[in-house]
Amino acid sequence: MRAHRTLIVSLILGLVFAGTASAAPKRLLIDGSTSMFPLVQKLAAAYHRSFPKLPEPKVGAGESDIGISDVNAGRVDIGDVSREHEAQDPHGLFGYKIARDGICVITNNANPLANLSQETIVQIFTGSIRDWSQVPGATVSGPIDLFDREATSGTQAAFQNVFLGEERKITPSATQESSTGLEVNAVNAQKNAIGFVSLAATIGGGAHSVAYQGVQCTLPNAKSGQYGGVRNFWMLTKGPKKGEAAKFINWIQADKKTVRSIITSEWIAL
Repeated sequence: MRAHRTLIVSLILGLVFAGTASAAPKRLLIDGSTSMFPLVQKLAAAYHRSFPKLPEPKVGAGESDIGISDVNAGRVDIGDVSREHEAQDPHGLFGYKIARDGICVITNNANPLANLSQETIVQIFTGSIRDWSQVPGATVSGPIDLFDREATSGTQAAFQNVFLGEERKITPSATQESSTGLEVNAVNAQKNAIGFVSLAATIGGGAHSVAYQGVQCTLPNAKSGQYGGVRNFWMLTKGPKKGEAAKFINWIQADKKTVRSIITSEWIAL
């Protein structure tokens, strides 16, 4: 009889513990844009501090198109995307704007260009100009080492849209890099290099940030609207946001004090 009671108690406790485990909050999975990665990492850590009983969201990087593919396939709960919606994107994804970001054209510190007009940027990145001797203000000579981001990059799509327009494309002769960090490293390593990155990647040193249309690519200028090279940061969910994804996105969009202090350190609040 005693053994029978022990068995019953063990079964009951097992069911209780199983129910408790199944009721545990789900850990959010997020990936996508490498430009958004530093921001979303900071937001995830702050969210966990605000709600310590919830698991800290797991934030990965890849590229915007990877975030779109992963959230559409259900591999993650949120896809980070640093470009606008495109016609070929999967249907049924919902986007939520969380911040804005500047895109800076960068050169090696050996070639600290003071300014580039839109016309010159178009000529350089489409391949019409191939030598620094053709660029006003250049302090190096010889062929231009042009760096691009991969076609799956939101930064590439945003750069083309903002700086080149819809009909122009970056020349295929440009060297493609798969992340913001690799783009910065490539430009830092070659004196004849030029590329483009998220504004946040230029804060605190590194490659030289070139003024665009006479306006420096700085956080204050991007915030004020004077600098024209600005794009949106989006979080995507499959279907309308719900569950833990909705809680996180709603917190980002509503918690003005905590979130704004994080965003305004390197990015542009909405």
